[in-house]
Amino acid sequence: MLSMDQYSYIRTAHRVYHKSISQLARETGHSRNTIRKALSHESSGYKPRNDQPYPVLGPFMDIIDTWLIEDKDAPKKQRHTARRVFNRLKEEHGYMGAEVTVRRYVRQAKQRLGLSKGQAGFIPLDPECGLEAEVDWGVAMVCIRGKQKKVRMFCLRSKYSGKFFVQLYPCERQQIFFEAHIEAFSFFGGIFKTIIYDNLTTAVRKVLQGKDRILQKEFEKFRSYYSFESRFCSTAQGHEKGGVENLVGFARRNFLVPIPKGDSLAQINEELLKKSIQYGSHTVSGRTKNINELFLEEQSHLLPLPNIAYSNIRILTAKADKYCTVRLEYNRYSVPSEYTGRKINVEMGAFSVLMNCDRKCIAKHKRNYARGEWILNPDHYLDLLHRRPRAFESARPIKQWRRIWPANYETLLNRFQTAQGIDRGIKDFVTVLCLHRDFESNLVDQAIATAVECKASSSDAIIHLLDASDVDSQAQSLDGWDKYSPPDIGCYDQLGGVS
Repeated sequence: MLSMDQYSYIRTAHRVYHKSISQLARETGHSRNTIRKALSHESSGYKPRNDQPYPVLGPFMDIIDTWLIEDKDAPKKQRHTARRVFNRLKEEHGYMGAEVTVRRYVRQAKQRLGLSKGQAGFIPLDPECGLEAEVDWGVAMVCIRGKQKKVRMFCLRSKYSGKFFVQLYPCERQQIFFEAHIEAFSFFGGIFKTIIYDNLTTAVRKVLQGKDRILQKEFEKFRSYYSFESRFCSTAQGHEKGGVENLVGFARRNFLVPIPKGDSLAQINEELLKKSIQYGSHTVSGRTKNINELFLEEQSHLLPLPNIAYSNIRILTAKADKYCTVRLEYNRYSVPSEYTGRKINVEMGAFSVLMNCDRKCIAKHKRNYARGEWILNPDHYLDLLHRRPRAFESARPIKQWRRIWPANYETLLNRFQTAQGIDRGIKDFVTVLCLHRDFESNLVDQAIATAVECKASSSDAIIHLLDASDVDSQAQSLDGWDKYSPPDIGCYDQLGGVS
């Protein structure tokens, strides 16, 4: 490559002093083709390489390719970005190179794998402090107890500070929609004066011409309780709330990649909230202060929270059917068997179902948003099973319980049936299960485990242990319990009597 001094010497020597190309080649040591290019073209500097080497990134290229190939089977909105690839390489593999190198390689790799796409443009905004927030829903995948599940992601973002609230919910139904707002208002410590939405059916009953809307009655009630104004985007014009639209994708790519795993949605939400709070130290492009600093300015402009949060409860009346269940929406919830055929007053919250009869609570359940599910409390059926032991093995509530109860329960059931016969053994075992009504489950589990070790074959042993102040101290008194046979009552048949 010619330096600028050499380029200047070649052109001056040839044009001014009329030196030949061959003579200049001998003097400079460059080929005649190089001399000719210098005489016929402007100095263009370095020529871009066709193949860019990656000396630092090289050992990690196969890892990046693997992640991007796996992305083909992942949801489109939960795939790796260049920033996410860079962060994972640093955190998981100790990468010490520059982010720009990773970005360049990821761009090339995505083009090679057919994962690249164009980028939309945005209009820069300068919103008023504390005046507006935007709301949107997104879809994400999570892994709960080893099973992948599609959930809904609620996002509420301040237009001024950029501070956001992101949480996952099982669905987008109206009560969940309200519950998400209630939690968001508590998170921000106040209420934005105007909130911008899509034309979602949980809020809008009918879209009229222009900006006019007929709202859902319950949404109007909720909005009035918190005293905020609602504004809705034009039909199919989600970009009118572009900040939160971008947040949905940002949160999915940066907080939910790889797909989060946990024992419950609440556990995943805790981690998601921590990540959202940590992002408050970020400074948005074009701003001189970070998100938390801007939000401190904004917080005093928010409307105050009411003294009591919105109840968010639906009151219903239903009748318990012959299966000791009440049908609510698409599912069945159990009640105690003695309330079969009775009218039940139901309080449906976003995550709970309370059933009342005769002015007292008779059943509590977690609300289920699936379809066709039987949400059964086994305790509601124990009295029936005590009278009908032959239904025990096929009883749906018992089958559901048997999937999760300790192995000692099965051992105890088998021992009862062996010692007392099938029907009497089942009845006696049901008596043990009824002990959960009066004692904590962990104490019952411990008593059953101790009784199994001592080879007890009657519910009296478990009752004896639970009545004692210390289960372990009473275990010794059960040694040899199985050696005692039940009394022979056949001798009473020899007694006479009036028939």
